[in-house]
Amino acid sequence: MRSRMMGAGVYDHGYILGYERLNDHLAADEGPRHRLWRIRAKQIITATGSIERPVSFPNNDIPGVMLASAVRDYAVKFGVATGHKIAVYTNNDDAYRTAINLNEVGVEVPVIVDARVSGGGALAERAKALGIRVENGKAISKVFGKKRVEAIRICEHKDSGKGNEKIECDCIAMSGGWSPVVHLFSHCGGKLKWDEKLALFKPDSSAKPTSHDGLPFVTAVGSANGSLLMQEVLKDAREGCLSVIEAAGGKVKKKSFKVIEQEYENSLQAIWIAPHDADIKKRSKIWLDFQNDVKINDVELAAREGFESVEHAKRYTTLGMATDQGKLSNINGLAVLSSSLGKEIPKVGTTTFRPPYTPISLGSIGGSARDELFQPVRKTPMHDWHENNSAYMEPVGQWRRPFCYPQFGETYAKAVEREINQTRSSLGLLDASTLGKLLVTGPDAGKFLDMLYTNMMSTLKIGKCRYGLMCSENGFLIDDGVVARIDEQTWLCHTTTGGADSIHAHMEEWLQTEWWDWRVYVANVTEQYAQIGVVGPNARKLLEKIGGLDVSREALGFMEWKDGKLGKYDVRIFRISFSGELSYEIAVPAKQGMAFWDELIEAGKEFQVMPYGTEALHVMRAEKGFIMIGDETDGTVIPQDLNLNWAISKKKDDYLGKRAQERSFMVNQNRWKLVGLETLDGSVLPDGAYATADGVNPNGQKSTQGRVTSSYFSPTLKRGIAMGLVMNGPERDGEIIEFPKIDGTVIQAKITSPVFYDPDGEKQNV
Repeated sequence: MRSRMMGAGVYDHGYILGYERLNDHLAADEGPRHRLWRIRAKQIITATGSIERPVSFPNNDIPGVMLASAVRDYAVKFGVATGHKIAVYTNNDDAYRTAINLNEVGVEVPVIVDARVSGGGALAERAKALGIRVENGKAISKVFGKKRVEAIRICEHKDSGKGNEKIECDCIAMSGGWSPVVHLFSHCGGKLKWDEKLALFKPDSSAKPTSHDGLPFVTAVGSANGSLLMQEVLKDAREGCLSVIEAAGGKVKKKSFKVIEQEYENSLQAIWIAPHDADIKKRSKIWLDFQNDVKINDVELAAREGFESVEHAKRYTTLGMATDQGKLSNINGLAVLSSSLGKEIPKVGTTTFRPPYTPISLGSIGGSARDELFQPVRKTPMHDWHENNSAYMEPVGQWRRPFCYPQFGETYAKAVEREINQTRSSLGLLDASTLGKLLVTGPDAGKFLDMLYTNMMSTLKIGKCRYGLMCSENGFLIDDGVVARIDEQTWLCHTTTGGADSIHAHMEEWLQTEWWDWRVYVANVTEQYAQIGVVGPNARKLLEKIGGLDVSREALGFMEWKDGKLGKYDVRIFRISFSGELSYEIAVPAKQGMAFWDELIEAGKEFQVMPYGTEALHVMRAEKGFIMIGDETDGTVIPQDLNLNWAISKKKDDYLGKRAQERSFMVNQNRWKLVGLETLDGSVLPDGAYATADGVNPNGQKSTQGRVTSSYFSPTLKRGIAMGLVMNGPERDGEIIEFPKIDGTVIQAKITSPVFYDPDGEKQNV
């Protein structure tokens, strides 16, 4: 039970935001002021009540014009009189309660102005018995005063020319009826219907918000459902709660309902403009929206200007915008608009109610994301082991990954060289837990992935893996990774470490804005698993030593995966390689990650097992000619620039970026394309260096014909290697180009294939 918490919004799949005010009412500043709760529920009940509407009459913005329920609350709950002489203006019986309460506490009520010719019911008779003057069929035609109410003038509601009595008062308690608070019901697609008798929009029980399985999950009860009398409210709340319990799978015992005796109340009479025939001069002084200063004539002007849609009229006038979200005066404004258009109110409809229901603080949204927690360091299950074993850590997004593991007195370069040599000759371990893991499932998941990736994913067989490229709608390469088919409607998409969150957001954006009706669900499970790369000629021997799954070439071929047990660990083994060596990537539940790592280290001692870091990973992938997002790509590179045409499907009509890649600039024959670069003297090219060409560019600068994207010293080849983008590069194999250095010297390099090591892939396929 959270008594100081508000339902801020209702979203798909039973997701609710709760906004709790913890310390606003306390003098002491202890702990957080506000807290935002994220709640999942099978069924939601909105018992949000209703809001009293104002009455639209001339000069109704003068201080002292208040809602009748507010005047009553001040008097009854807080013992505060909002005036010495309080006039009441109403079109329903509830305002009589205010007059009676005021009379009982000694506040003078000079008059009750009731727009209904027939007047009120039992409450009206009680007011008259107390000696309170009641005027039926009347309206307030003018309010006297500037900085506060001083008096009112009343007249016939239907004929403002009749009767012009001036009555002294210093406050007006007005009541124009009640509007159910339907915001939470509407946030997730709930529809409304017009109740002509009560003059209000209420939830349509036949069009409740539905979850992904098509079943209703939001039920409005009580006055939020359009029941205004106490007997009706209690009955509706009981029936609604019972139906919700049953819908959630509970059992109910239906018992007899006790009838509550209630005083007779006369029907409400809708009043949208008072007096009924108010002229243009009066209409220019009648306020509808007190927050945004919208008047009757503003809405009528919107209709004349052609803003006939309620959404357009809202933006033209600002009626019900910002923090109000239509709570106070939307119904009055809609009625005026419908009258101006000559349409019935239901035909005009309502504006869209958006969360949050009332403003919530940025502090509650940000939560603890401040100071050292603004961007918390993300750690893999093996993070502490890396630090305890002298790993030099580097930031990769919000993660910290081992760059290398230098031994005593060893430079970083020597440590990287040692790690590569050991992995290529025997066995290495890589903590690959940071790689993004996005689970995509649903009946339309295959179709969805076919649109996201340049190649076909829907045809991937269960148990198989496929390398995929992902482009933006502008055709530029934004991510790559291995996709595994889990079952008939589920795929696991691996992304780059830095791309997990952004690619997840990319998927959700397209699902929510473009393909909103596709039955696809995406979950980011990156941190649910520890993933370890077991790499090198002895990788299979190590796994066979631990025992369990058959990891032979015949049982688990390249680009395949399987679930099972290795020793006592639950594993999913992927037979993929980013190093070019025999390699397995093994995912285990995060809680088992450290124990599994320890077992691999212990069992691998006979093979001189050695962990390797990100720099060794980068060097080995460059030796194999594998691209790296962020190195070979910079936001302007398309797959064709990287010679990855083979990863672009010719069987499907469309994918994100396809049309953009067909633009004239994208198919220009002079685009820079990926090549390998070998320096003639074996040195290492500076990363990012540009290759010069003859002539000058339009700015008078030396022309360029390419640039280095990745450059390393290769311990395997014992010389510098580089990858780069060069104009018409693949067609210029063997050509020598020059790279000037900052010190004025020039390095010459030969254009080669970007695959420097094991070009036929024999090592990874053993």
